[in-house]
Amino acid sequence: MAGPRRLRTRKKHPAVELNITAFMNLMVVLVPFLLMTAVFTHMSILELNLPGMDQAKNTPNKPSFELRVTIRKNALILSDNKGGLIKRIPNTPRGPNYAQLTETLKLIKARFPDKTNATILSEPDTPYDTLVQVMDAVRMYRAVVGTEVIDAELFPDIAIGDAPRRR
Repeated sequence: MAGPRRLRTRKKHPAVELNITAFMNLMVVLVPFLLMTAVFTHMSILELNLPGMDQAKNTPNKPSFELRVTIRKNALILSDNKGGLIKRIPNTPRGPNYAQLTETLKLIKARFPDKTNATILSEPDTPYDTLVQVMDAVRMYRAVVGTEVIDAELFPDIAIGDAPRRR
């Protein structure tokens, strides 16, 4: 004999409501805070003239004035392709003397106002920051005109390369 079957009834749990009010309050405060404190980076791009394969074919027979800035471990050397050494700027205890480089380049620009190109030659172990700061010093300088500070052009067309090894 089989006994009466008991029907098992499961208790129905009431639907649980998710309370996200505290989370929403957190987001309302956090998102504006993060947006206000975020650091937005500024990217700069420099156009460089790299020597091409056909450059040797297109060079004229008479070489013109070519400015070269060579970055050495203990000095910045300004030279040209005609007369050789223009100026040797020794490093300060804090590193390369960018101010003196800019002042010397201003004098060269006064003699060759139409010249816009320069070549920067660096040793293989030159720090990246040094190379960029030399490029900035060669490209332009800050000048005060009236009450405004402007970026005055020096030699904006920059080519880069490896410095010749010392003998």
